[in-house]
Amino acid sequence: MNKELAIKVENISKCYRIGLKENMHDSLGASILHFFENPLQNYRKYRSLYQFDDLRPDGDNPPDVLWALKDVSFEVKKGEVVGIIGVNGAGKSTLLKILSKITFPTGGSVTIRGRISSLLEVGTGFHPELTGRENVYLNGTILGMRKKEIERKFEEIVDFSGVERFIDTPVKRYSSGMKVRLAFAVAAHLEPEILVIDEVLAVGDAQFQKKCMDKMKDVGQRGRTVLFVSHNMQAITRLCPRAILLNDGQVLAEGPSCEMVSFYLNSEGGAKPEKVWPDLFQAPGDDVIRLCALRARAVDGRVTRVVNISQPVSIELEYEVLQSGYEFEIYFKLINGEGIDVFQSIDNDPSWRKKSRPIGRYVSRAWIPGDLLAEGMYVINPRVRNRFWVDDALGIQVVDPMDGVGARVDTVRDIPGVVRPLLKWETEFVPRKVASH
Repeated sequence: MNKELAIKVENISKCYRIGLKENMHDSLGASILHFFENPLQNYRKYRSLYQFDDLRPDGDNPPDVLWALKDVSFEVKKGEVVGIIGVNGAGKSTLLKILSKITFPTGGSVTIRGRISSLLEVGTGFHPELTGRENVYLNGTILGMRKKEIERKFEEIVDFSGVERFIDTPVKRYSSGMKVRLAFAVAAHLEPEILVIDEVLAVGDAQFQKKCMDKMKDVGQRGRTVLFVSHNMQAITRLCPRAILLNDGQVLAEGPSCEMVSFYLNSEGGAKPEKVWPDLFQAPGDDVIRLCALRARAVDGRVTRVVNISQPVSIELEYEVLQSGYEFEIYFKLINGEGIDVFQSIDNDPSWRKKSRPIGRYVSRAWIPGDLLAEGMYVINPRVRNRFWVDDALGIQVVDPMDGVGARVDTVRDIPGVVRPLLKWETEFVPRKVASH
């Protein structure tokens, strides 16, 4: 394994048997008695749970077999922060459980170089009967840390989690939010080489989620490896330079997080970055003008849904004029994810303003400058006054990679507001005038 790699996954697959009914018993003795009542039948049943030798992810499998992962391969370098995205059931959590050695793959291999700390489910790794304090020491010991190392980090962990009052209370009495706060604090502060975080952070409140995001960014900047699963695409693009897209247990694509998020969102429904009406007479409009297509384009001309907050994006309206002698007021509204009208922009090209247009095909294009919009989801509603309008026709997501440029400068805190313009600031030193006597 290359010394630069922290994780190497080679053709791993994971198979489960589904639909097998299990009988619950009150004691170990009852379970043993049940087994020996019909030993041959029970032996075959239990053996079938783990018998996968003749099964293949791409083969004909019995209906009770589910392949959660199918020949997944990828590499993660030391110090990389990588996002893992995909729909529910894509295999994300199964993959993290294999990496965390909670379960083992049916086939393939995983090589990990470094101490790994995982936060996958509420309360994972906590003994419910032990206090918060005891669980901190237990987790540190499992990670191979000495008592003095844990003691050095203990106050920082408790302070970050915000459970000071309950640190000597058994964890079974904690709320799910308290468990998550303490579990994340333990996972992030005990200095693992590799930190694995699942969507469990969604349980916490918004303020704590922000603390977690800032901490994960800090962990990544310190040269540690982070794997982060989330349905929050803003968090993925903000934290992770690279992302892996899973679908149906397979790696569908991997690359820059903005591109992977765009790929994922475009395949998931909702407002798209392109809308085309192939049949002109089914398109919005009337017998004078009809809309043919709408597109959001990046600077390089490609249609895109995900827009870097510092980069401009063009909104393109393609339409057909069916009768000459008419003037048109073409415009669109931009509406944010909270339903607020951010602005309205009217076609002000002097070549056609207040002029009739001959019959033919036209494209009107407006550029939204970079460093204007705040991060978030937006929809575009195109209109031609007194002719047609289309609601929620186009969708874009503005993402902030937090790279230290633009209106954010070098702050990591949330920046409120409907827009986030990059304004020109000037500061000058004003010498104090000395009074004359």
